[in-house]
Amino acid sequence: MSKNTMLAVMKMAAADTTSTEKKSVVTVTNPEIDRKVVEKLITARIGLLLKAPFFGNLATRLILKNADEWLSTAATDGRYFYYNSEFVNKLNIRQTEFLFGHETLHNVYDHMGRRNDRDPKLFNIAADYCVNQDLVDQRIGEKITTVPILLDAKYKGMSAEEVYDLLYENAEKINIDKLLEQLLDEHLDGDGDEDGDSDGKPGGGRPKLSEEEKKAIRDEIKEAVLGAAQTCGAGNLPAGVKRLLQDMTEPKMNWRELLQQQIQSTIKADYTWMRPSRRSWHLDAILPGQKNADMIDICISVDLSGSISQAQCKDFFAEIYGIMQMYSEAFKIHVWTFDTEVYNPQIFTQDNIHDLLTYEPQGGGGTTFEANWEFMKENEIEPKKFIMFTDGYPCGSWGDENYCDTLFVVHGSTTIEAPFGVTTYYTE
Repeated sequence: MSKNTMLAVMKMAAADTTSTEKKSVVTVTNPEIDRKVVEKLITARIGLLLKAPFFGNLATRLILKNADEWLSTAATDGRYFYYNSEFVNKLNIRQTEFLFGHETLHNVYDHMGRRNDRDPKLFNIAADYCVNQDLVDQRIGEKITTVPILLDAKYKGMSAEEVYDLLYENAEKINIDKLLEQLLDEHLDGDGDEDGDSDGKPGGGRPKLSEEEKKAIRDEIKEAVLGAAQTCGAGNLPAGVKRLLQDMTEPKMNWRELLQQQIQSTIKADYTWMRPSRRSWHLDAILPGQKNADMIDICISVDLSGSISQAQCKDFFAEIYGIMQMYSEAFKIHVWTFDTEVYNPQIFTQDNIHDLLTYEPQGGGGTTFEANWEFMKENEIEPKKFIMFTDGYPCGSWGDENYCDTLFVVHGSTTIEAPFGVTTYYTE
């Protein structure tokens, strides 16, 4: 790297450190230590800019803010990097890089915005497990050892929601208080005790943000993430960040449209004048009709292990019914529900498709995706397409990827992706 480039990087890392501090009153425990800590934080950001530009760019946009009065480690609200000077003073440079990476990923993943009505303490634990694993996998800085942190390889590649569900299921066996002691930072949700001053800068207490400010910060972060990825490239990034970038940049097809497309893809079609199109009946012209060389032959299963309601199940079947109304040719649809085994299997054709609207779902136990493939193999059913409506949490494998083409319609999450087939996400 050239000398000029190095100077530019250093200037970028240091630019926002002190200029905004003049407008807020902060009690610093030890000014001499704080000066050293600020130098360490700037050096750590320069290190990230040079070695991990994506993280460095996002860390640099955070304004450094001493929070000795109310904070024991570190925190961020998306605009500020709050720190306790005594805590940072105990870290080496590479551990400080890890700390910046930790705060950066909390912002990138919008963990506070995604918490919804989940238990705050348990979700914070889940978020830290995800962030720390990503940083270790990507070799961002050096794992902090001055305090215990949450890290477990069994959660590798999972979203915070997935880890939360596992923790929630085993809550009775977990020492929650002990895990809370291992949170690396304080997770801010903007419901603090200190309103911003007239210039919008927080004072010496925990920051308090309005809903408008929270939304504005999320928009700023989203723009910053896209800018950092465009500038630095998104090649070597955690899988969660890659999925996030894909969600931001690639428009998602509505699950209903994709469902129709997937069903349509099972038939090979041509056009024939032997079957005039019904769309031309009111015209003076005659248009060719569609000749389907193959019959639609699909299997549809609904995961009734607990998270999918009867109303959602009926909505799903109503969508299937509406799609099949488009076809006057022969079709065959195998339908069943499942948990650890298959229930109420039925076959619907053009003769009884109306009965699909009154189909009675059964089940409600555990979840074994493999039960679907076992059922199809035992009954020698080989569909052109298998469509599963699920919450995306199998106990074991997702199934046999080599048996047939599969579409997973996932309810309750937009981050879970099946290891094979096509994944789309249910919205009401």
